[in-house]
Amino acid sequence: MTLPAWFKSKGFWNLPNTITVVRCALVPVMVALLWDEPTRNEAVLACVIFVGAMLSDIVDGYLARLWNLQSTIGAFLDPLADKLMVITTLVMLIPHGWVPAWMVVVLESRELAISGLRSIAMSEGMVIAAGSMGKFKTAYQSTALGFLLWHYHTIGIDAHSVGILLLWVSMFFSLASGAEYFWGFWKYNQRAAAKAATTGS
Repeated sequence: MTLPAWFKSKGFWNLPNTITVVRCALVPVMVALLWDEPTRNEAVLACVIFVGAMLSDIVDGYLARLWNLQSTIGAFLDPLADKLMVITTLVMLIPHGWVPAWMVVVLESRELAISGLRSIAMSEGMVIAAGSMGKFKTAYQSTALGFLLWHYHTIGIDAHSVGILLLWVSMFFSLASGAEYFWGFWKYNQRAAAKAATTGS
């Protein structure tokens, strides 16, 4: 089967970047669905959109690597689309009482702190790779939000309670991975300071 040429285009409009742009475009749709307290059908639709967006993140990253289409704009848009979707969902659930506001503050404060740390690290030529706890955080957080969006009891399962439980687990890994980032940054600076002292620079 021959794929359309634009799928693998080296320009901006290739398939991986298009998937990322669609994820960004779905953020306002989530806002509209969650503006008022969602009905069961609206909650299910919001859940499907969110889960689809999270899965598409895996797909576009895989395709970009498979077809060697990594780019600076793609590296910027891909995490931006994820953060917009997650932050929007968390914030929109607060007024309905579906997620505690303080948990959202803690989770997003961690994201801001790590983003700032990464910017400082990059300015010093240091790259902080995502650790295993960060990956656990992402997995649990995405799963938690899926259950929170589903919300309503289904076949005897309290989706909301499951979502809150998973969000607690996500918060643990979020804070633990944040501490891991800061520890790695501190060790890097200690090594750099020791090297500078040894060389006299």
